[in-house]
Amino acid sequence: MKEVSKVLDLESIPCPLNVVKCKLALEKLSINETLIVYLDKGEPEEMVKKALKEMKYFFKTLEEDQNTIKLKIFHDN
Repeated sequence: MKEVSKVLDLESIPCPLNVVKCKLALEKLSINETLIVYLDKGEPEEMVKKALKEMKYFFKTLEEDQNTIKLKIFHDN
């Protein structure tokens, strides 16, 4: 099966709204899809990563600079 990625840009979105938007996007993913998320560094990154771990999702950092980070989020199946 080919992997399909959906993209969610949460830069400049404050906590906890970025966590909520990320959770909603993940609920809509099918098994063969991944989610690419752009986040601000600092609290937004920490809060989203914490929520992903609690929900048992896997994620990998694809890119990061001083201000932003790009995560690839996988289904746990």
